[in-house]
Amino acid sequence: MEIEKDSKFEKAFLPMSSIGNGVGIAVLPDVFSYTDQIVNLILVGNPNETNEFVLVDAGMPNSAEEIKEMVQDRFGEHAIPKAIILTHGHFDHVGSIAALLEDWNVPVYAHEEELPYLTGQKDYPPGDPSVDSGLVAKLSPMFPNHGINISSLVNALPSDGSVPFMPNWQWIHTPGHTPGHVSLFREQDGTLIAGDAFVTVKQESLYKVMTQTKEISGPPKYYTTDWDAAYESVKKLEALKPQVAVTGHGLPMSGEELEESLHYLVEHFSEIGRPESGRYVN
Repeated sequence: MEIEKDSKFEKAFLPMSSIGNGVGIAVLPDVFSYTDQIVNLILVGNPNETNEFVLVDAGMPNSAEEIKEMVQDRFGEHAIPKAIILTHGHFDHVGSIAALLEDWNVPVYAHEEELPYLTGQKDYPPGDPSVDSGLVAKLSPMFPNHGINISSLVNALPSDGSVPFMPNWQWIHTPGHTPGHVSLFREQDGTLIAGDAFVTVKQESLYKVMTQTKEISGPPKYYTTDWDAAYESVKKLEALKPQVAVTGHGLPMSGEELEESLHYLVEHFSEIGRPESGRYVN
């Protein structure tokens, strides 16, 4: 199927990468996190048991070939996901989706409130450099903020909370960072794919992004537009008592470290999660 390529994404150059770039982590036998420059993609499926899997998020611009190589290394030559699930549509989570869909032609699923940004109807608000002194925050107005058009393959996630091709998982609406942001949760073992509802690196700081210094943080401040909703989403995820979490940015967290860190984030959200001031701060 013909997919409209995005020239703005293809021309995007981001002068940043982390020490984790190109590194994959088998968080669980069926949950594999791969870092593309500064963002994590997740493969859900156990290659020792099946050749069927789902890709969660679609990485940075110009990374399609790298992503396909990673998929084939994990699941074998000619491997194709059953679907792509999007936590949200910011450029670092959908940067290579058009190029991937040209080859794969698989369904894409996102929350219905995210669809306008994935069907060419809306653009995201621009990045806000005033939320933090970190260099990533200062560079954020230069990041692509426009919506994309993959309307021929994108669908709304089922209203019953199920996740297509991911048995035993449920999607949870976690808005704030974007209106239709979702996280994915598997109750039976407490596995959480949080997207950018919270992250495990101070995403505003170039140094901490590059070194992948692990620390709990709220959603990336420069792109978050509804801070009350973002706080409620963090509380919602903390209440699930996840045992392991893979976030959109940073290293996986699990066990006591995750429990204590999430509790701390909820208790101190106004200090470490929400910026003191900014374009999108009430």
